[in-house]
Amino acid sequence: MDFSPWVLFTDIGLISLLLLVGTIIRAKVKFIQQMFLPASIIAGLLALLLGPNGFGILPFSDQMKVYPAILIAVIFGTLPLLSPRIDWNAIKTRVGSMWSYSQLAMVLMWGGGLLFALLLINPFWDVHDGFGLLLAAGFVGGHGTAAAIGATFEQNGWEEATSLAMTSATVGIMSAILIGILFIKWGSSKGHTSFLASFKDLPDEMRTGLIPPESRTKSETDTVSSISIDPYVFHLSIITIIAMGGYYLSQLGAMLLPSVVIPAFSLAFLVGLFVKKILNSTDTDKYVSKDVVSRISGSATDILVAFGIGSISISVVLDYAVPLILLFVFGLVYAFLFFAVFSKKFFPEYWFEKGIFTWGWTTGTVAMGMALLRIVDPKSESKTLDDYSLAYIPIAPVEIMLVTFAPMLVLNSQGFVFVAITFAFAFVIYLMAIKYKWLNRKA
Repeated sequence: MDFSPWVLFTDIGLISLLLLVGTIIRAKVKFIQQMFLPASIIAGLLALLLGPNGFGILPFSDQMKVYPAILIAVIFGTLPLLSPRIDWNAIKTRVGSMWSYSQLAMVLMWGGGLLFALLLINPFWDVHDGFGLLLAAGFVGGHGTAAAIGATFEQNGWEEATSLAMTSATVGIMSAILIGILFIKWGSSKGHTSFLASFKDLPDEMRTGLIPPESRTKSETDTVSSISIDPYVFHLSIITIIAMGGYYLSQLGAMLLPSVVIPAFSLAFLVGLFVKKILNSTDTDKYVSKDVVSRISGSATDILVAFGIGSISISVVLDYAVPLILLFVFGLVYAFLFFAVFSKKFFPEYWFEKGIFTWGWTTGTVAMGMALLRIVDPKSESKTLDDYSLAYIPIAPVEIMLVTFAPMLVLNSQGFVFVAITFAFAFVIYLMAIKYKWLNRKA
């Protein structure tokens, strides 16, 4: 079937149907509620089961696997519009431990995952040199980063990359909750938790995903008058222009430097920085609502997750089953060490709460970390999320550089150079943590 606007419309309609079904399942099925599975994950699994890679009941087009690469450009393009200014003094004094701990967890999973594969997987299985990057792409990065890494490798000839990266992200997010719940039960039995709430005590919106009228919060949306242009169309136009700018810059780069592939999502981030600069310098940033931009970015993420999981090739995953299992086991052990060992050294207070949150985002997503944190700290008394939100500001640029340059170095046979860079950077952070007393080595 030839691709056309109606084919695109049908694909969106089918995934929308599955997202609604996923929302209903999350709201009604107790077992799914206990797993905290987002509707987008449920929709993706249904798309995988019923779509072309499963029973072939739903007629998705063969462009299904392309959509995540477009959506990740949208998501990365919104990041500059959402980022506040970096308060280095607050990071140094208030959240130094959280910043150094989180930065180490992220950087070392990228470098450590690649090193593990280069030494213990690649020599014994016929896999791509970048196979080890799939761990961090899926676990630390989630489905968005998995789409980015997969698209970059696909453009350079590794066709199975996106399916494998999406598998990594899906396994990660399932592990985040299923194993995280077991850790919480263990921690509460050992007296490690400080404010534990039972699952029954959680608010309904946490379990069902449906927010009652009295619990809803208002968002700032009407920054422009609908007489002129609808606020959502206004914001969507800005974001689409940014993502499109990233795409055209990547096409221009391909013409000027055919041997180098610069991902559209990375260039979309740069275009976003440029647009942010223009908004600030013209004093028009006050007309761009972070609430609306965040909602558009979140919507793009949900659709990306659903399409990404649905586009997984089961046959490819089975072909890579053994090396994938080894890589995932390494990743889970790694995340467990940060949760159970290093969190005690960085956080003299509330180590379990901060550790379980980190387990959630180093295996799944920040949303999974928040879900686990809400169980053990329902009133946010540990200030874990507050600290992480501030600490993530300087982490975000590092993450973008990792996503951008990791595959490029690997594709140029510089995998061990990338490993060396990440380990050297981690060592510098470790020395800073000692100097500023963010780390208690005797704990």
